[in-house]
Amino acid sequence: MYKDFKNQDTFSDRLIFFLLHFAFFLKVYKENNDKKLLQEIYDFTFRQVELSIREIGYGDQSINKKMKDYLNLFYGMIDKIHDWDSLSLESRASLLEIFLDNATNTEYLAEYLEKYRLNLINNTLNSYIKGVVKH
Repeated sequence: MYKDFKNQDTFSDRLIFFLLHFAFFLKVYKENNDKKLLQEIYDFTFRQVELSIREIGYGDQSINKKMKDYLNLFYGMIDKIHDWDSLSLESRASLLEIFLDNATNTEYLAEYLEKYRLNLINNTLNSYIKGVVKH
């Protein structure tokens, strides 16, 4: 995935790519799955993001600000991809430019994320968490 995004290789850039994936994951699975389980996945994910920010060496105040920024970004992603299914490739690429600074070839990423979305649709939530989450 990074082959066309060589200049996007900082912690923040990688986290943005991850959050895009996670937004699609929640979008696809929110309808027909256990809300409590999805909440546990969400909570675990953002707890891990916070731990990663701490490992980088940010102080407590900086961590709170960074987490607020990333959560706002994530909710912005969820809002923007809400109508993804009905958008053209060009519109999808333009949408992604909102989240990626200095990105080139966002059409490639839009195509990639559409394939990812279709893969999610064609598989069950349980197929992704089996062996990871005990319920």
